[in-house]
Amino acid sequence: MAFREHFGFQFRTGLRNPTSMLMNYLFPLGFFGLMGLVMTQINPEFTGLLIPSMVIVTLLASTVLGLPGELVEARDAGVYRSFKILGVPAGSIMGIPLLTTLIHAFVASAIIALSAGPLFGGVEPVSWWRFWAITALAAFAFGALAALIGVVSNGARGTVLWSQLVFLPSMLIGGLMMDLELIPEGVRVFSALLPPTHAMQAYLGAAFGVDTPFDPAVSVAVLASGGVLAFALARWLFSWDRGPSGRSHHPAWALLAVVPYVAAVFLV
Repeated sequence: MAFREHFGFQFRTGLRNPTSMLMNYLFPLGFFGLMGLVMTQINPEFTGLLIPSMVIVTLLASTVLGLPGELVEARDAGVYRSFKILGVPAGSIMGIPLLTTLIHAFVASAIIALSAGPLFGGVEPVSWWRFWAITALAAFAFGALAALIGVVSNGARGTVLWSQLVFLPSMLIGGLMMDLELIPEGVRVFSALLPPTHAMQAYLGAAFGVDTPFDPAVSVAVLASGGVLAFALARWLFSWDRGPSGRSHHPAWALLAVVPYVAAVFLV
């Protein structure tokens, strides 16, 4: 009962929060419309990347760009201290915002996936069930990483820095805007460090039936292990109060979350 009420409150709050609506719907759907109108005309081959790339951008916007700031604001406002007094477990405090964020991201992703073909000639997956399975896996991996960023950041500026450290390189060298094969091999090594790169390779290889530079099975394994490790670290490093006094472990432990992606450099 408590979980249901907390979940319902968090979900309704997200619908009324302008920032949440921007990150969950307005930005990704607006970007999708822009790419569909412009990019497909500049590069007709982009129609093959339109659905997976725009879904990944949607998931990144909802999780990596939107969720960490929400977690930091709640902690700084003393919400977590109130939850601690009421006996709310830390897992629920992180899990419920993550779950509601992923629901919004799935709705926006469904809009993109189902409308890209009729509106812009986007190539549809050859396997829809694999497409949605990979979407769920990518959403979990991105969301867990976003939760970890929110847990270890001391303020809103920190969340912006770490979030952009994932988002911007992903847009440039993650294979979202162009085939990964077109990226120089020396740069492609760094692409393997980015979760969205593996999401894109998993989509193209497993759901769209396209030959990919990275083995899609390896990318799926990397996303799964990265998501589990990031969420476990977020739970372990969770602090009820702002500042070093509220921490039981040093935030540098969060760097362990990159281990699966570093291993991917040698596997793909």
